Amino acid sequence: MKLLRFQSWLAGVWAGVIIAVGAVAAPTLFATLERQVAGQGAGRIFGVEARLSLAFAVILFVIERRRVRDLLEGGAKISVVSPNLLLTLGALFLTVFGEFALHPMIEATKAGQATLLSFGALHGLSATLYWLKAVLVAILAWRLTGQR
Repeated sequence: MKLLRFQSWLAGVWAGVIIAVGAVAAPTLFATLERQVAGQGAGRIFGVEARLSLAFAVILFVIERRRVRDLLEGGAKISVVSPNLLLTLGALFLTVFGEFALHPMIEATKAGQATLLSFGALHGLSATLYWLKAVLVAILAWRLTGQR
């Protein structure tokens, strides 16, 4: 029970971090600083958020695997691939893809290098995937708070 509470709390904190960065920190930078400086600051903040997300995802993955294992050993008839695990893995994938695939492409366009998509298209895709991650993590937190 304590592990489930911790898992719920951790997912809620993760959702809060994602929302705070995307809805508060980054927009505030662009509202108060020169565009280039704000972009650099936002890039750093999103980089920190990505590393935090990696840590949250790995911890939540391990906890969920243990929780499901304990349920299975207790005789529960459930799949080893729980919806919570899929939500966690989905958010993890979006974090890795955003930080290690899209972010370098965005940096390349800013440096004047040719990429498959324009800066605007890459930024739009990155933002869409970021908010999709926020939704997945929020759903995870919501699901975990309802489990006993």
